[in-house]
Amino acid sequence: MPGVAVASFGAALVAALVLGLVNAVIRPILILLTLPATILTLGLFIFVINGLLFWFVGSFIQGFVVAGFWWGVLGAIVYSIFSWLLAALVFPTRGAPGGRPT
Repeated sequence: MPGVAVASFGAALVAALVLGLVNAVIRPILILLTLPATILTLGLFIFVINGLLFWFVGSFIQGFVVAGFWWGVLGAIVYSIFSWLLAALVFPTRGAPGGRPT
């Protein structure tokens, strides 16, 4: 993506680690604080939160650059899709509760 640049594999690993920590610690607090806006926009405000956090991480990790807010939103969406696909491949779903496979 032209608006998101990673200088090296090490910078990508550090950015992923910091982004994971930020998503685990700061994101739940922001979601709780912005709950009225999230409800009012039917959950779409979470894209804004994800984009801001992605942009925030890009602002202080050397070698990981996010060009602006909208690139942060797009980067957060791509990151979420990639994480979801990776989790689906690594941790395949089990059968339905009650012993019956679906």
